[in-house]
Amino acid sequence: LQIDKEKVLAKISRQNDFYEVLKRKATEEEKKRVEAAKLKGVHFKMENWRYYPGGRLAAQTIGFVGYNGDKLEGRYGIERSFEKYLRGQTGELVQERDAGGRWISIGEKRIKPPQDGADIVLTIDHVIQFKAEQILHNAVVKHQADGGRIVVVDPYAGKILAMANEPSFDLNNYSKVEDPSVFINPIVTGAYECGSVFKGITMAAGLDSGKVTPETTYMDTGAVSEAGYTIKNSDEKAHGMQTMTEVIEKSLNTGAIFVEKQIGNESFLEYIKMFGFGEKTGIDLPGEATGNISNLNTKRNIEYYTASFGQGIAVTPLQLAMAYAAIANGGELLKPQIVEKIEKGGKETVFSREIKRKVISKDAANKLALMLESNVINGHGKLAKVPGYRLAGKTGTAQIPDKEKGGYIEGATVGSFAGFAPVDDPRFVIVVAIDNPKDVEWAESTAAPIFGEMSRFLFDYFNIEPTEEYTEKELMIYNQKHSYLTGPEIDDLKKKEEKSSTNQEKDKAQ
Repeated sequence: LQIDKEKVLAKISRQNDFYEVLKRKATEEEKKRVEAAKLKGVHFKMENWRYYPGGRLAAQTIGFVGYNGDKLEGRYGIERSFEKYLRGQTGELVQERDAGGRWISIGEKRIKPPQDGADIVLTIDHVIQFKAEQILHNAVVKHQADGGRIVVVDPYAGKILAMANEPSFDLNNYSKVEDPSVFINPIVTGAYECGSVFKGITMAAGLDSGKVTPETTYMDTGAVSEAGYTIKNSDEKAHGMQTMTEVIEKSLNTGAIFVEKQIGNESFLEYIKMFGFGEKTGIDLPGEATGNISNLNTKRNIEYYTASFGQGIAVTPLQLAMAYAAIANGGELLKPQIVEKIEKGGKETVFSREIKRKVISKDAANKLALMLESNVINGHGKLAKVPGYRLAGKTGTAQIPDKEKGGYIEGATVGSFAGFAPVDDPRFVIVVAIDNPKDVEWAESTAAPIFGEMSRFLFDYFNIEPTEEYTEKELMIYNQKHSYLTGPEIDDLKKKEEKSSTNQEKDKAQ
């Protein structure tokens, strides 16, 4: 049975213990070998086990049924959250016995039949989920990253369409996992310093409060000094007079601080809380984290300044996704929905859209959407662009805190991209995070292309037609980077582009 001999001896040597499980899920071949040995006192018992047809698909979201001590129950994910619905009820027979312990055939008898558990239908789209996991895995391997996450949300319904994590595991072989931390869903439980993607939230507060407009300008000197600290732009440059749109495009830390100063600490903190940071989203999954905005309780300016560009505070990818969904849908913060409905006995309990609160005005949301679109066209989000479509989003590269020594880990970063598309009628929100890529430093080279590739797939999947003009050359370059076309197809496009260029040169000569 491939079981350690000493462990078997220890089990069968226990005093006053008449039953010990030696192995579960024995194969048919193992069963035959044991039966052939005719071992006294060794028997087989049939057990029911959950089988997961998807294997690794949405593993951390689904969770699994496993033993907690001697009790078989839902562990992690939906299996744990909806254990009481999925388990069902065991049946029972109550009947009178005589003094000898024999059943009395004419005595009172009560039979309670067993009841099947309910069916839980998720909002997860298995096609989108599969593609998200594929894209994420390829990116983590390409950049030799420690891991990564993608969450896709319907911004108007609040429904989670995909939750992909890397590393992941096979639900049917969870017992072979060496590090049990892989069972936890970091999109829900993993708070991190998200960096400059948070500038979208800061700018939303500035626009909604009326303290700034997309055209408001400030003088960027390249640095801000406060409480003995000097905060610089990520490129360590001074850019002179800049608009708020350029702050988003160039991801200027000093610009985010300028907006925060206009809003004021107290009001800025209120907006952060309104967007759902520092509290649970309420998703029906276990172990949700609240994030951590406790730094802002110190009331020190320096903490608010760093928070304005996403450092010093921690958020979950899910919180970030729902905040950007609020921007995409015109200002409403929704409760994320992971369960579509519960079915049992021919009846359905359908989960409906739930608005938590109005966060910003529709006008502010629309203005910010255009600023985030400008970032994809002109700024650090260029690699998220998909020819023919309007996308909005923001990059963020943040240092990773050193939990043991304090401060930040030297050379380690997490790259994020948060955004939505199409800009004029958002159908999806995507948040991407890549942990500690080894080959590149900035999110514009890691998370932004992933956002673009996932968006391209969703445009096709939802049959969203292009609204913007684009050249075959732009499409060819894009598909080469994202491997959408085969070699012969790319060669054909190259030939067409070369022929077109030759004709243009002839026209110019004539």
